Amino acid sequence: MSRPGPIHRLLVGPDEYPFVTLERRARALAPPGVRVIHFGMGDPREETPGFIRDTLRGAVPAVSSYPAAVGRPELRAACAGWLTRRFGVTLDPERHLLPANGTKEAVFLLALAVVERGQDRSTIVIPTPAYPVYEAGARFAGAQVHHAPLTSAAGWNYPHNPTGATIGPGEYRRVLDVARRFGFWVASDEAYADIYFDERPHSALELGVENVLALHTLSKRSAMTGYRSGFMAGDPRLIDALRRFRPSVGVATPDFVQQAAVAAWGDDAHAEEQRRRYAAKRSLLMDDFARRAWRIEGSEATFYLWARAPGGDDVAFVERLMRVGLVAMPGSFLGEAGAGYVRWALVPTLEECREAVTRLDAVTDPVAR
Repeated sequence: MSRPGPIHRLLVGPDEYPFVTLERRARALAPPGVRVIHFGMGDPREETPGFIRDTLRGAVPAVSSYPAAVGRPELRAACAGWLTRRFGVTLDPERHLLPANGTKEAVFLLALAVVERGQDRSTIVIPTPAYPVYEAGARFAGAQVHHAPLTSAAGWNYPHNPTGATIGPGEYRRVLDVARRFGFWVASDEAYADIYFDERPHSALELGVENVLALHTLSKRSAMTGYRSGFMAGDPRLIDALRRFRPSVGVATPDFVQQAAVAAWGDDAHAEEQRRRYAAKRSLLMDDFARRAWRIEGSEATFYLWARAPGGDDVAFVERLMRVGLVAMPGSFLGEAGAGYVRWALVPTLEECREAVTRLDAVTDPVAR
């Protein structure tokens, strides 16, 4: 019998996906009969705009066919058009863009496409705290993982998830100048580019496509998490490699979902309405946290609030939340550098956020501890 390989060890190892752990603990601790209000996962509870749903229904065919991994030309054109409106960049839809089943799929498969196992240049640098799939994709690809800690003292910087911090063109330029000098790839996860409250977040693509791949999705911008629709844009060398790689994986986006995506990328008004909803929820929770003297850091953009855990133990604090039917994400679940912080995803409805504020009184009452 052959010995198990590294992928088998990852599958049967002791580590559990953080969101699975969070759900399991919530089920164990939430009071029976109490409706759970979930700030833990970035899954918007807002309705997908009606015109997008109507487009999807109208695009479902009588006869189903395999979709192409490269996507429909009109989808690539719609994505390119949005990039021009949003960031002022002009890309060739044929050379610079590929659809993806959301940025999660793009992040995971990107590592498999670029890592050469056993070679000198097989290291992937990942920030911590960070979205867990960055590391999962790297390890399944057989890469060496190097963690770059983000810190409170440095303003957290990127990524958007979980800290909600932003960076400007100067920081992008420093990273890309080094990448172009030494020949490594930069993946810029820009999933929250359309969710901001003051200054609009920038894109790495504003500084050119050489050595960079930007990742975008409709999940957050258009409340379309279940549609699994996004795109990758950047260096034509990497786009070409991914175009040849992805058909073997079988991750082509269904044509009717692509048609809905064309409608979504072509409309900016609904994204503005989404921002207004998130701004209202953000203001409500920030005011309440300030009243409780809970310190918020980062959180300039995205629908996340990155807050210090009262008492310092993020896991213990989240478990106290669960006992009153509230769920948030311990920062340590997203990397060691996140210990002592809690990520609040502003995805419940505004009414649910108001109810959560009321429940927090029990959490902060010393008797309830």
